[in-house]
Amino acid sequence: MTTYTIQDVSRHSGLSEPTLRYYEDVGLVGPIARDERSGHRRYRSADIDTLDALACLRAVGVGIDDMRTYLANRARGRSAAGAQRDLLLRHAERIEGEIAAQRARLDYLREKAALWDARDRGDGAAEDEAVRRLVDVVGGLGVAR
Repeated sequence: MTTYTIQDVSRHSGLSEPTLRYYEDVGLVGPIARDERSGHRRYRSADIDTLDALACLRAVGVGIDDMRTYLANRARGRSAAGAQRDLLLRHAERIEGEIAAQRARLDYLREKAALWDARDRGDGAAEDEAVRRLVDVVGGLGVAR
């Protein structure tokens, strides 16, 4: 059976060595086998498969508790498909909200730049139009006016 060092797994998964240790400490993976002589961790292919899934979940902002739920659902297989779908869709909705918030920030910056561009050019009509658009955009920022 082939085993992998923590350095190998870190390079493969993109997870730092402290993160790999933490995931073992909180029970997301493992317990990881140890080399009898050195005591160093020796990861199996199944551990790497689990860590690959965790790395993807981490990359999209899934927290430890939902990672734990995801792994439990995964172990249950087809019987947990609905729960797994719901968990993932809940995070998709969260990301959609984050994208909308980023879009509002981007729109604000572009409209504010357009306002200052109109001022720089001395174009009063363009400045008025930019102010009108900014009023609409500020509402999307969630800032009290």
